[in-house]
Amino acid sequence: MDLRYSAAEEAFRADLRTWLAATVPDVGPPPPSNDLVARRAYDTAWQAMLFDAGYAGIDWPREYGGRGASPVETLIFHEECARAGAPYVGVNFVGCLHAGPTLIAEGTEAQQARYLPRILRGEELWCQGFSEPQAGSDLASLRTRAERDGDTYVVNGSKIWTSFGEISDQMELLVRTDADAPKHKGITWLVCTMDTPGIEVRPLVAANGSVEFDEVFFDDVRVPVENRVGAENGGWRVAMVTFSFERGSAFVSEMIEVARETAALAELARKVTRRSGTAWDDAALRRDIGRLAAELDALWALVKRNVSEAARTNEPPGVGGSVLKLAFTELNQRLGELTMSVLGRAGAAATDLDGLPLAELTERSVRSLALTIAAGTSQIQRNIVAERILGMPRG
Repeated sequence: MDLRYSAAEEAFRADLRTWLAATVPDVGPPPPSNDLVARRAYDTAWQAMLFDAGYAGIDWPREYGGRGASPVETLIFHEECARAGAPYVGVNFVGCLHAGPTLIAEGTEAQQARYLPRILRGEELWCQGFSEPQAGSDLASLRTRAERDGDTYVVNGSKIWTSFGEISDQMELLVRTDADAPKHKGITWLVCTMDTPGIEVRPLVAANGSVEFDEVFFDDVRVPVENRVGAENGGWRVAMVTFSFERGSAFVSEMIEVARETAALAELARKVTRRSGTAWDDAALRRDIGRLAAELDALWALVKRNVSEAARTNEPPGVGGSVLKLAFTELNQRLGELTMSVLGRAGAAATDLDGLPLAELTERSVRSLALTIAAGTSQIQRNIVAERILGMPRG
Protein backbone atom coordinates (compact mmCIF):
# COMPACT_ATOMS: atom_id res chain seq x y z
CA MET A 1 0.00 0.00 0.00
CA ASP A 2 1.40 3.40 -1.03
CA LEU A 3 -0.07 6.32 0.95
CA ARG A 4 1.56 8.91 -1.33
CA TYR A 5 -0.16 10.57 -4.31
CA SER A 6 1.33 10.30 -7.79
CA ALA A 7 1.73 13.22 -10.21
CA ALA A 8 -1.26 11.97 -12.23
CA GLU A 9 -3.39 11.78 -9.09
CA GLU A 10 -2.41 15.29 -8.07
CA ALA A 11 -3.31 16.50 -11.58
CA PHE A 12 -6.72 14.88 -11.15
CA ARG A 13 -7.06 16.70 -7.83
CA ALA A 14 -6.17 20.05 -9.41
CA ASP A 15 -8.74 19.67 -12.22
CA LEU A 16 -11.44 18.61 -9.76
CA ARG A 17 -10.64 21.45 -7.38
CA THR A 18 -10.92 23.96 -10.22
CA TRP A 19 -14.31 22.59 -11.27
CA LEU A 20 -15.64 22.56 -7.71
CA ALA A 21 -14.46 26.12 -7.09
CA ALA A 22 -16.37 27.30 -10.15
CA THR A 23 -19.49 25.21 -9.53
CA VAL A 24 -20.24 24.88 -5.81
CA PRO A 25 -20.86 28.59 -5.07
CA ASP A 26 -23.81 28.58 -7.50
CA VAL A 27 -25.47 25.50 -5.98
CA GLY A 28 -26.85 27.39 -3.00
CA PRO A 29 -27.68 26.17 0.51
CA PRO A 30 -29.54 22.90 1.02
CA PRO A 31 -33.29 23.01 1.70
CA PRO A 32 -34.78 22.26 5.13
CA SER A 33 -34.19 18.65 6.14
CA ASN A 34 -37.92 17.88 6.45
CA ASP A 35 -38.82 19.16 2.97
CA LEU A 36 -38.25 15.87 1.18
CA VAL A 37 -39.50 17.07 -2.20
CA ALA A 38 -37.08 20.00 -2.13
CA ARG A 39 -34.28 17.74 -0.93
CA ARG A 40 -34.87 15.40 -3.84
CA ALA A 41 -34.77 18.29 -6.30
CA TYR A 42 -31.59 19.70 -4.73
CA ASP A 43 -29.70 16.42 -4.50
CA THR A 44 -30.69 15.13 -7.93
CA ALA A 45 -29.76 18.48 -9.50
CA TRP A 46 -26.26 18.11 -8.01
CA GLN A 47 -26.11 14.54 -9.29
CA ALA A 48 -26.96 15.79 -12.77
CA MET A 49 -24.20 18.41 -12.53
CA LEU A 50 -21.71 15.70 -11.57
CA PHE A 51 -22.87 13.63 -14.52
CA ASP A 52 -22.52 16.48 -17.00
CA ALA A 53 -19.00 17.17 -15.73
CA GLY A 54 -17.96 13.52 -15.88
CA TYR A 55 -17.72 12.99 -12.12
CA ALA A 56 -20.89 10.92 -11.53
CA GLY A 57 -20.19 7.34 -10.54
CA ILE A 58 -16.62 8.34 -9.90
CA ASP A 59 -15.53 4.75 -9.21
CA TRP A 60 -18.03 2.99 -11.48
CA PRO A 61 -16.54 1.29 -14.57
CA ARG A 62 -16.69 3.34 -17.75
CA GLU A 63 -18.77 0.73 -19.51
CA TYR A 64 -21.54 1.39 -16.99
CA GLY A 65 -21.40 5.17 -17.36
CA GLY A 66 -18.96 5.94 -14.57
CA ARG A 67 -15.56 7.60 -14.68
CA GLY A 68 -13.59 4.47 -13.92
CA ALA A 69 -11.50 6.30 -11.35
CA SER A 70 -8.95 4.40 -9.33
CA PRO A 71 -9.56 3.87 -5.60
CA VAL A 72 -7.03 6.61 -4.81
CA GLU A 73 -8.72 9.04 -7.22
CA THR A 74 -12.02 8.17 -5.56
CA LEU A 75 -10.60 9.16 -2.18
CA ILE A 76 -9.30 12.39 -3.69
CA PHE A 77 -12.77 13.07 -5.08
CA HIS A 78 -14.34 12.73 -1.63
CA GLU A 79 -11.59 14.81 -0.02
CA GLU A 80 -12.00 17.67 -2.47
CA CYS A 81 -15.81 17.63 -2.36
CA ALA A 82 -15.66 17.91 1.44
CA ARG A 83 -13.02 20.66 1.22
CA ALA A 84 -15.21 22.65 -1.21
CA GLY A 85 -18.37 22.16 0.85
CA ALA A 86 -20.06 20.39 -2.07
CA PRO A 87 -23.42 18.71 -1.50
CA TYR A 88 -23.34 15.18 -0.13
CA VAL A 89 -24.92 12.36 -2.14
CA GLY A 90 -27.95 12.92 0.13
CA VAL A 91 -31.19 11.22 -0.86
CA ASN A 92 -29.34 9.46 -3.72
CA PHE A 93 -27.26 7.37 -1.33
CA VAL A 94 -28.97 3.99 -1.82
CA GLY A 95 -28.83 4.12 -5.61
CA CYS A 96 -25.33 5.57 -5.89
CA LEU A 97 -23.64 3.70 -3.05
CA HIS A 98 -25.56 0.43 -2.59
CA ALA A 99 -27.94 -0.60 -5.38
CA GLY A 100 -25.88 0.70 -8.30
CA PRO A 101 -22.67 -1.09 -7.28
CA THR A 102 -24.68 -4.24 -6.53
CA LEU A 103 -26.22 -4.18 -10.02
CA ILE A 104 -22.77 -3.71 -11.53
CA ALA A 105 -21.54 -6.76 -9.65
CA GLU A 106 -24.62 -8.99 -9.88
CA GLY A 107 -27.16 -7.59 -12.35
CA THR A 108 -27.92 -8.72 -15.89
CA GLU A 109 -26.94 -6.60 -18.88
CA ALA A 110 -30.58 -5.61 -19.31
CA GLN A 111 -30.87 -4.53 -15.66
CA GLN A 112 -27.64 -2.55 -15.87
CA ALA A 113 -28.80 -0.78 -19.05
CA ARG A 114 -32.20 -0.02 -17.51
CA TYR A 115 -31.20 1.29 -14.09
CA LEU A 116 -27.58 2.46 -13.98
CA PRO A 117 -27.82 5.47 -16.35
CA ARG A 118 -30.87 6.77 -14.51
CA ILE A 119 -29.06 6.51 -11.18
CA LEU A 120 -26.03 8.36 -12.50
CA ARG A 121 -28.10 11.15 -14.06
CA GLY A 122 -30.18 11.60 -10.92
CA GLU A 123 -33.36 10.64 -12.74
CA GLU A 124 -34.40 7.86 -10.40
CA LEU A 125 -34.17 7.66 -6.63
CA TRP A 126 -33.73 4.36 -4.77
CA CYS A 127 -34.60 3.18 -1.28
CA GLN A 128 -33.84 -0.02 0.62
CA GLY A 129 -36.46 -2.58 1.64
CA PHE A 130 -34.46 -4.90 3.90
CA SER A 131 -35.37 -4.41 7.59
CA GLU A 132 -38.73 -5.48 8.98
CA PRO A 133 -40.47 -4.96 12.33
CA GLN A 134 -39.38 -8.47 13.39
CA ALA A 135 -36.18 -8.69 11.34
CA GLY A 136 -33.67 -5.96 11.99
CA SER A 137 -30.26 -7.16 13.14
CA ASP A 138 -31.42 -10.73 12.45
CA LEU A 139 -32.28 -9.81 8.88
CA ALA A 140 -32.39 -13.41 7.69
CA SER A 141 -35.59 -13.82 9.73
CA LEU A 142 -37.48 -11.58 7.32
CA ARG A 143 -41.08 -12.61 6.60
CA THR A 144 -42.13 -10.58 3.57
CA ARG A 145 -43.24 -13.27 1.10
CA ALA A 146 -42.94 -13.43 -2.67
CA GLU A 147 -44.83 -16.24 -4.40
CA ARG A 148 -44.10 -17.06 -8.03
CA ASP A 149 -47.06 -16.63 -10.38
CA GLY A 150 -45.92 -17.14 -13.96
CA ASP A 151 -43.56 -14.34 -14.90
CA THR A 152 -44.20 -12.30 -11.74
CA TYR A 153 -43.67 -12.51 -7.99
CA VAL A 154 -46.63 -11.60 -5.78
CA VAL A 155 -45.27 -9.80 -2.72
CA ASN A 156 -47.00 -9.46 0.66
CA GLY A 157 -45.56 -8.11 3.90
CA SER A 158 -43.94 -4.96 5.20
CA LYS A 159 -40.60 -3.20 5.58
CA ILE A 160 -39.52 -0.57 8.10
CA TRP A 161 -36.86 2.13 8.46
CA THR A 162 -36.96 2.69 4.71
CA SER A 163 -35.05 5.92 4.15
CA PHE A 164 -36.75 8.27 1.64
CA GLY A 165 -39.28 5.64 0.57
CA GLU A 166 -41.88 8.37 0.18
CA ILE A 167 -39.94 10.05 -2.65
CA SER A 168 -38.22 7.03 -4.21
CA ASP A 169 -38.78 5.45 -7.61
CA GLN A 170 -37.17 2.06 -7.04
CA MET A 171 -36.49 -0.20 -4.07
CA GLU A 172 -33.86 -2.88 -3.50
CA LEU A 173 -36.11 -5.46 -1.87
CA LEU A 174 -35.39 -8.68 0.00
CA VAL A 175 -38.22 -11.21 0.07
CA ARG A 176 -38.70 -14.80 1.19
CA THR A 177 -39.36 -17.09 -1.77
CA ASP A 178 -39.01 -20.45 0.03
CA ALA A 179 -40.59 -20.65 3.46
CA ASP A 180 -39.36 -24.22 3.99
CA ALA A 181 -35.67 -23.56 3.34
CA PRO A 182 -33.19 -22.56 6.07
CA LYS A 183 -33.67 -18.87 6.71
CA HIS A 184 -30.53 -17.75 4.84
CA LYS A 185 -31.36 -19.98 1.85
CA GLY A 186 -34.90 -18.92 0.93
CA ILE A 187 -34.34 -15.19 0.26
CA THR A 188 -34.42 -13.37 -3.10
CA TRP A 189 -33.20 -9.87 -4.08
CA LEU A 190 -35.67 -7.92 -6.24
CA VAL A 191 -35.96 -4.50 -7.84
CA CYS A 192 -39.40 -3.14 -6.97
CA THR A 193 -40.87 -0.05 -8.66
CA MET A 194 -42.44 2.10 -5.96
CA ASP A 195 -45.56 3.17 -7.87
CA THR A 196 -46.63 -0.45 -8.39
CA PRO A 197 -50.24 -1.00 -7.26
CA GLY A 198 -50.52 -2.43 -3.75
CA ILE A 199 -47.64 -0.46 -2.20
CA GLU A 200 -48.46 1.86 0.70
CA VAL A 201 -45.79 4.14 2.23
CA ARG A 202 -46.35 5.51 5.73
CA PRO A 203 -43.85 8.11 7.02
CA LEU A 204 -42.33 7.56 10.48
CA VAL A 205 -41.67 10.65 12.60
CA ALA A 206 -38.39 10.32 14.50
CA ALA A 207 -37.66 11.81 17.92
CA ASN A 208 -35.92 14.80 16.32
CA GLY A 209 -38.91 15.50 14.07
CA SER A 210 -37.31 13.95 10.99
CA VAL A 211 -39.65 12.29 8.48
CA GLU A 212 -37.10 10.62 6.22
CA PHE A 213 -37.94 7.10 7.45
CA ASP A 214 -40.96 5.14 6.27
CA GLU A 215 -42.80 1.89 6.81
CA VAL A 216 -43.76 0.25 3.52
CA PHE A 217 -46.61 -2.25 3.12
CA PHE A 218 -47.04 -4.71 0.23
CA ASP A 219 -50.48 -6.08 -0.61
CA ASP A 220 -50.37 -8.48 -3.58
CA VAL A 221 -47.70 -6.37 -5.25
CA ARG A 222 -46.62 -7.85 -8.59
CA VAL A 223 -42.91 -7.66 -9.37
CA PRO A 224 -41.68 -9.03 -12.72
CA VAL A 225 -39.35 -12.01 -12.49
CA GLU A 226 -36.98 -10.09 -14.77
CA ASN A 227 -36.44 -7.72 -11.82
CA ARG A 228 -34.75 -10.46 -9.81
CA VAL A 229 -31.04 -9.88 -9.20
CA GLY A 230 -29.19 -13.17 -8.88
CA ALA A 231 -30.82 -16.56 -8.55
CA GLU A 232 -34.12 -17.29 -6.86
CA ASN A 233 -33.39 -18.13 -3.22
CA GLY A 234 -29.86 -16.77 -3.73
CA GLY A 235 -30.64 -13.30 -2.46
CA TRP A 236 -28.69 -13.60 0.77
CA ARG A 237 -25.41 -13.83 -1.14
CA VAL A 238 -26.41 -10.81 -3.25
CA ALA A 239 -27.36 -8.96 -0.06
CA MET A 240 -23.87 -9.63 1.30
CA VAL A 241 -22.49 -7.85 -1.76
CA THR A 242 -24.79 -4.91 -1.02
CA PHE A 243 -23.66 -4.86 2.61
CA SER A 244 -20.00 -4.85 1.57
CA PHE A 245 -20.59 -1.54 -0.19
CA GLU A 246 -22.91 -0.19 2.53
CA ARG A 247 -20.41 -0.89 5.31
CA GLY A 248 -17.25 0.00 3.42
CA SER A 249 -16.88 2.69 0.78
CA ALA A 250 -20.25 4.30 1.59
CA PHE A 251 -18.81 5.83 4.78
CA VAL A 252 -15.89 7.64 3.12
CA SER A 253 -17.67 10.97 2.61
CA GLU A 254 -19.15 10.86 6.09
CA MET A 255 -15.74 10.20 7.59
CA ILE A 256 -14.30 13.29 5.93
CA GLU A 257 -17.23 15.31 7.23
CA VAL A 258 -16.72 13.99 10.76
CA ALA A 259 -13.07 15.04 10.59
CA ARG A 260 -14.29 18.56 9.80
CA GLU A 261 -16.81 18.39 12.63
CA THR A 262 -14.05 17.36 15.05
CA ALA A 263 -12.01 20.42 14.08
CA ALA A 264 -15.15 22.56 14.39
CA LEU A 265 -15.74 21.17 17.89
CA ALA A 266 -12.33 22.45 18.95
CA GLU A 267 -13.28 25.91 17.68
CA LEU A 268 -16.67 25.68 19.41
CA ALA A 269 -14.98 24.83 22.71
CA ARG A 270 -12.97 28.05 22.43
CA LYS A 271 -16.23 30.05 22.23
CA VAL A 272 -18.37 28.35 24.89
CA THR A 273 -17.84 30.04 28.22
CA ARG A 274 -17.03 28.19 31.44
CA ARG A 275 -16.83 30.29 34.59
CA SER A 276 -14.10 32.86 33.89
CA GLY A 277 -12.76 31.06 30.81
CA THR A 278 -13.91 28.75 28.04
CA ALA A 279 -14.54 25.03 27.65
CA TRP A 280 -11.18 24.78 25.85
CA ASP A 281 -9.40 25.47 29.13
CA ASP A 282 -10.33 21.94 30.23
CA ALA A 283 -7.28 19.74 29.61
CA ALA A 284 -9.41 16.59 29.63
CA LEU A 285 -11.59 17.99 26.85
CA ARG A 286 -8.55 18.86 24.75
CA ARG A 287 -7.25 15.34 25.27
CA ASP A 288 -10.56 13.79 24.19
CA ILE A 289 -10.77 15.91 21.03
CA GLY A 290 -7.15 15.14 20.21
CA ARG A 291 -7.82 11.43 20.64
CA LEU A 292 -10.79 11.62 18.26
CA ALA A 293 -8.66 13.39 15.67
CA ALA A 294 -5.91 10.78 16.00
CA GLU A 295 -8.38 7.92 15.64
CA LEU A 296 -9.83 9.52 12.50
CA ASP A 297 -6.34 9.69 11.01
CA ALA A 298 -5.91 6.00 11.74
CA LEU A 299 -9.29 5.18 10.20
CA TRP A 300 -8.38 7.13 7.08
CA ALA A 301 -5.28 4.96 6.74
CA LEU A 302 -7.58 1.93 7.09
CA VAL A 303 -9.77 3.30 4.30
CA LYS A 304 -6.70 3.50 2.06
CA ARG A 305 -5.78 -0.05 3.00
CA ASN A 306 -9.27 -1.31 2.15
CA VAL A 307 -9.42 0.45 -1.21
CA SER A 308 -5.91 -0.69 -2.05
CA GLU A 309 -6.96 -4.27 -1.35
CA ALA A 310 -10.10 -3.85 -3.44
CA ALA A 311 -8.02 -2.47 -6.33
CA ARG A 312 -5.53 -5.31 -6.06
CA THR A 313 -8.15 -8.08 -5.99
CA ASN A 314 -10.70 -6.33 -8.25
CA GLU A 315 -13.39 -7.46 -5.81
CA PRO A 316 -16.04 -5.56 -3.79
CA PRO A 317 -14.93 -4.35 -0.34
CA GLY A 318 -14.50 -7.30 2.01
CA VAL A 319 -14.98 -7.82 5.71
CA GLY A 320 -12.60 -4.92 6.33
CA GLY A 321 -15.69 -2.80 5.74
CA SER A 322 -17.15 -4.17 8.97
CA VAL A 323 -14.04 -3.09 10.88
CA LEU A 324 -14.36 0.38 9.39
CA LYS A 325 -18.10 0.62 10.01
CA LEU A 326 -17.77 -0.49 13.62
CA ALA A 327 -14.91 1.85 14.49
CA PHE A 328 -16.23 4.87 12.60
CA THR A 329 -19.83 4.80 13.81
CA GLU A 330 -18.83 4.36 17.45
CA LEU A 331 -16.30 7.18 17.09
CA ASN A 332 -19.02 9.34 15.56
CA GLN A 333 -21.25 8.60 18.53
CA ARG A 334 -18.49 9.63 20.94
CA LEU A 335 -18.09 12.85 18.97
CA GLY A 336 -21.81 13.52 19.45
CA GLU A 337 -21.58 12.88 23.18
CA LEU A 338 -18.56 15.16 23.46
CA THR A 339 -20.37 17.88 21.52
CA MET A 340 -23.30 17.70 23.92
CA SER A 341 -20.88 17.87 26.85
CA VAL A 342 -19.35 21.06 25.46
CA LEU A 343 -22.75 22.63 24.81
CA GLY A 344 -24.16 21.72 28.22
CA ARG A 345 -27.72 22.93 28.66
CA ALA A 346 -27.52 24.73 25.31
CA GLY A 347 -27.53 21.28 23.70
CA ALA A 348 -31.27 21.12 24.32
CA ALA A 349 -31.87 24.13 22.06
CA ALA A 350 -33.83 23.61 18.86
CA THR A 351 -32.70 26.93 17.39
CA ASP A 352 -29.39 28.76 17.06
CA LEU A 353 -28.30 31.05 19.89
CA ASP A 354 -25.52 33.62 20.34
CA GLY A 355 -24.09 32.85 16.93
CA LEU A 356 -23.73 29.14 17.68
CA PRO A 357 -25.29 26.58 15.26
CA LEU A 358 -27.04 24.78 18.11
CA ALA A 359 -29.84 23.28 16.02
CA GLU A 360 -27.39 21.67 13.59
CA LEU A 361 -25.04 20.45 16.32
CA THR A 362 -27.87 18.94 18.34
CA GLU A 363 -29.35 17.17 15.32
CA ARG A 364 -25.96 15.73 14.35
CA SER A 365 -25.41 14.45 17.87
CA VAL A 366 -28.81 12.77 17.97
CA ARG A 367 -28.33 11.25 14.50
CA SER A 368 -24.98 9.77 15.53
CA LEU A 369 -26.88 7.37 17.81
CA ALA A 370 -28.55 5.78 14.79
CA LEU A 371 -25.33 5.00 12.95
CA THR A 372 -24.35 2.22 15.34
CA ILE A 373 -27.64 0.52 14.41
CA ALA A 374 -28.06 1.29 10.69
CA ALA A 375 -26.36 -1.01 8.15
CA GLY A 376 -25.86 -3.66 10.83
CA THR A 377 -25.52 -2.99 14.54
CA SER A 378 -22.18 -2.73 16.30
CA GLN A 379 -22.91 -6.12 17.86
CA ILE A 380 -23.37 -7.67 14.42
CA GLN A 381 -20.13 -6.07 13.18
CA ARG A 382 -18.23 -7.47 16.19
CA ASN A 383 -19.54 -10.93 15.39
CA ILE A 384 -18.42 -10.59 11.77
CA VAL A 385 -14.95 -9.42 12.81
CA ALA A 386 -14.65 -12.19 15.40
CA GLU A 387 -15.75 -15.00 13.06
CA ARG A 388 -14.42 -13.95 9.65
CA ILE A 389 -11.21 -12.12 10.57
CA LEU A 390 -10.13 -13.54 13.93
CA GLY A 391 -11.39 -17.06 13.20
CA MET A 392 -13.28 -17.34 16.47
CA PRO A 393 -16.17 -19.84 16.78
CA ARG A 394 -19.73 -18.67 16.25
CA GLY A 395 -21.38 -17.42 19.41
